[in-house]
Amino acid sequence: MSGQSSRSDVVPSGIVTLLGTRGPTSRTAIARSLGLSPATVTQVTKDLIARGIVEELESVPSNGGRPARLLGLASRTGVALGAKVTADHVAVVTVELDGSVRSSGSHDFDPAAAGALDRLGRILTEEVAGLDDLLLGVGVGVPGSVDSQASGIVDAPTLGWRAAQVGPILRQAVGTPVLVDNDVNTLAAAERLYGIGREHSSYLVVTIGRGIGCAIVVDGGIYRGGNGGAGEIGHIPMWCTGGEQPPCTCGSTGCLEAYIGAAGLIRTARGRGVLGPRGTLTGLLRAATNGDEDARAIYAEAGDLLGRALAGVIHTVDPEVVVLLGEGVDGWEFWQPGFEPSFRRSLLPARKGVPVMVEPWTEDQWARGAASLVLASPFDSAGNGGEQSRLVRARMGAS
Repeated sequence: MSGQSSRSDVVPSGIVTLLGTRGPTSRTAIARSLGLSPATVTQVTKDLIARGIVEELESVPSNGGRPARLLGLASRTGVALGAKVTADHVAVVTVELDGSVRSSGSHDFDPAAAGALDRLGRILTEEVAGLDDLLLGVGVGVPGSVDSQASGIVDAPTLGWRAAQVGPILRQAVGTPVLVDNDVNTLAAAERLYGIGREHSSYLVVTIGRGIGCAIVVDGGIYRGGNGGAGEIGHIPMWCTGGEQPPCTCGSTGCLEAYIGAAGLIRTARGRGVLGPRGTLTGLLRAATNGDEDARAIYAEAGDLLGRALAGVIHTVDPEVVVLLGEGVDGWEFWQPGFEPSFRRSLLPARKGVPVMVEPWTEDQWARGAASLVLASPFDSAGNGGEQSRLVRARMGAS
């Protein structure tokens, strides 16, 4: 666990989280997964069994020697509340340790309104009031830069927030640990617990939809950069022939997101007559699905741009694998004809085989990712969560 395995709060909560996310596991497998010595696992699990948190289950065959005993959780060990903040609503879910969503809901929200953060605090307080004493903490995902999960100071141009005191205000309102991060980083935290992060320690999570985002995971930890803004690949400047460079929400022009984010695709489709003046992205996807060659060409061109930009990120970071997520993957079959040749052609020979996995998407995944900030606290090797992660681990260990 990258230098933190000696800390008394990390090891018990790490074992609890591992058993909660993966199910019954042997001591040997726990030691291997968490990078702990077998003696440490034996000692800590003995205490967890005595406290009624963990129990011994059936034996399974082992490679020589006596059969291995599996360990499992003896009872429920807590839930996390996840909230995804958007420009017009807040999606909220309650997530069990194994990643299953117990409940979900949505609240109207105007981030530009006076007292918006107080309103967000009231929303989360109401949600927390409906939970029992097993709440481990609250995770919040926002479409912007966050200095750290621990402090939760947010710059989010799409929300109209500049140095917004999201973490401090919400912690005071809710009265529980609150971890805040960029929304794409929260999806990377979910992959750490339930997806490719189980087998790979370095990977990219790339989202396509309203914007283009990227989370960078290196050696099992989210890479944040100097100011918490690493991964803003949507603002890579692109040079495209034919016409003026489109304006971007960041204030610049010609950004990748300005071309292939949702607004960029709609603008292109309206300009080419594929959509009318009030046409939407849903209409563009419908046209492509129905065989409209102009609609399909727009997606293929977007895929080409994404492939070229992503190849540059691959050369910079050298991940083991890339995961594509977001609302835009619903139309991936139309992106792919442009993406795949452009991406592979732009890679150095040693990188041409990097896998790109496209995962199914549901609306709940953003908020589920936010909840994963809480549930992944035992694996916070970079210390991004600071005191908030420590408080979550203490609650896990006391469950």
